[in-house]
Amino acid sequence: MSSTDGREEDVIDILLVEPNPGDTRLFTETFDEAKLLNTIHTVSDGESALDFLHQHNGYENTPEPDIILLEPQLPGKSGMDVFAELEGDPVLREIPLVVLTSSDVGEEIVRSHGLEADHYLRKPVEPEEFVEFVRSVEEFWVAIVRKSSSTECSGE
Repeated sequence: MSSTDGREEDVIDILLVEPNPGDTRLFTETFDEAKLLNTIHTVSDGESALDFLHQHNGYENTPEPDIILLEPQLPGKSGMDVFAELEGDPVLREIPLVVLTSSDVGEEIVRSHGLEADHYLRKPVEPEEFVEFVRSVEEFWVAIVRKSSSTECSGE
């Protein structure tokens, strides 16, 4: 996935749903510094996330993301509401969803709503932890791509 590969098919569109502007900046800068071939689209609340995903209200020309990074604690429409809407949409529920948690308790709260994400990642606390976080997202993405490729190859 690094930019030295030069393979266009490895470019991924990431939708980051994160209300904290400082965390958003750290996420985007760390992804840039990791030199991964990706485009990060950011929104700060649940309503904007759904507008982005449904391509409404100024997001008409946005691509469908390849992966969604969702902070469950959002202003306005909560991350749980966004998650539930994704689950109810046959097209959107196919997009891999990573729920960003601040602790194991956060993961339990999500699951207590009867929702199951594709993956849970603990949000970095310190700026230097963002590099490891980016690696975790990349590893998850590679695992999804490999799983998808092997499923297509086996004719499932």
